[in-house]
Amino acid sequence: MAYTTINKSTDYFNTKLYTGNGSTQSITGVGFQPDMTWVKVRSETGSHRLADAVRGYTKYIFPNGTDAEGTSSTNITSWNSDGFALGNGSINENTRTYASWNWKAGGGQGSSNTAGSINTTYTSVNTTAGCSISSYTGNGSAGATVGHGLGAVPKMIIIKQYSSNGGTENWYVYHASLGNNKDLLLNLTNDASNTVTTWNTTTPSSTLFTLGSGDGVNNNTVSYIAYCFAEKTGYSKFGSYTGNGNNDGTFVYTGFKPAFVIVKRTDGSADWNMYDNKRIGYNSLNYFLYPNLSNAEDTSNSQWLDLHSNGFKLRTTSTMNNASGGSYIYMAFGQTLVGSNNIPATAR
Repeated sequence: MAYTTINKSTDYFNTKLYTGNGSTQSITGVGFQPDMTWVKVRSETGSHRLADAVRGYTKYIFPNGTDAEGTSSTNITSWNSDGFALGNGSINENTRTYASWNWKAGGGQGSSNTAGSINTTYTSVNTTAGCSISSYTGNGSAGATVGHGLGAVPKMIIIKQYSSNGGTENWYVYHASLGNNKDLLLNLTNDASNTVTTWNTTTPSSTLFTLGSGDGVNNNTVSYIAYCFAEKTGYSKFGSYTGNGNNDGTFVYTGFKPAFVIVKRTDGSADWNMYDNKRIGYNSLNYFLYPNLSNAEDTSNSQWLDLHSNGFKLRTTSTMNNASGGSYIYMAFGQTLVGSNNIPATAR
């Protein structure tokens, strides 16, 4: 049984809720200086926004859209040692409530990774937490490789074209449970599709990920951002499960108490859905958001999943995350390790 090297998961990932004031404010309590911050307004309709240290905190892209990168000097105005500062922009409107999800990578913009046939412009990497952020320019050639710096095989990769010369492109997702000939689109409901033009039917290695010639990941002279995640015992898990169509649903073992979970059906059309432990996310009622939609937070009186000390359990018959025989993938980041030696436990 593997042991974790992460004693406090909130040193690398944390959810922070806040209320906008329409002016300026510092959001503290994250616990570290973020290298990636994903923000969504909860109380109103509004796009998700994602900023990272590689592109810079004034640059944002929409996880629920296809737009190229935008620039704002009034949204995130700095990352600080315990969070981030806000201006009077769209993620700080007065009285509106927001959720932010924050990851720690390499502590800044990083440097070029030259391990692949395409050199990254910058790669910010945290090998302990299994998180890297890389920018690169496509060359249009199938079989091109990019170094991710993790020193471990990524289980999930999310890529978005962000430069305006590439037009508008979807967000492409690699997940190890689907293999190297399928992808998902973070901003759409599509099921997993067979393709050779995204990952070139090549599984990532501990050093590189491989690209096909598809415009969504490798258009010549176009700039891309890649978020790569390796699995770390007691902290992160990227797996799959089969639904049972029952309110007493499938239990998914992670080995830690999940603090953040995203689920997507892969054998049928369905929205992505996301949960965390700071909004109402525990065991009788769930508030959840859709990564692919601008909808306000769903606060209906529904119980979709329970977050246990060692995983999560589905509590719905919804085909979005628990259809009978349905196939699903998930990403989860942890809160508390199951026992000091990560000894598996069963759900009660």
